[in-house]
Amino acid sequence: MAGTAAPLPGLLLLLLLLPAASAEPQLRFRPPAEAPVRLFTEPELAKYDGHQEGQPIYLAVKGVVFDVTSGKEFYGKGAPYNALVGKDSTRGVAKMSLDPADLTHDTTGLTEEELKSLDDIFNNVYKAKYPIVGYTSRRILNEDGSPNLDFKPEDQPHFSIKDEF
Repeated sequence: MAGTAAPLPGLLLLLLLLPAASAEPQLRFRPPAEAPVRLFTEPELAKYDGHQEGQPIYLAVKGVVFDVTSGKEFYGKGAPYNALVGKDSTRGVAKMSLDPADLTHDTTGLTEEELKSLDDIFNNVYKAKYPIVGYTSRRILNEDGSPNLDFKPEDQPHFSIKDEF
């Protein structure tokens, strides 16, 4: 029976190496590490204009709302680009303009060069540097509040269907 004693130390070693069973069941769904994105109306977005101490600073470009708080020296109260925050400033970003008339979502009449500039800045600055915290309601809703049928979540930046389940 000396041969039956050998598997016992191996079995003990195997039990020690296995992860301990937790009292809580393993969940298939894991909550996202980051806060979920949300929908912003124009008045809601305006609250995040960098003027209130301790409040995040949000900027929308192409209907995507970014948290630019980490760039407070550029976007905070009295900073050079503060005029862009608290709203969708797509046109101003495309034209590299701080003119109040350009601080809008409207891209009507922009030149090919301005549209290319907009895409470059959107992808290489905002998407690369700042977290997305939501979308403007205008991006997914029509003026009357009805759904924008052209909005497709899968076409949105950082969207992955596998992250939804």
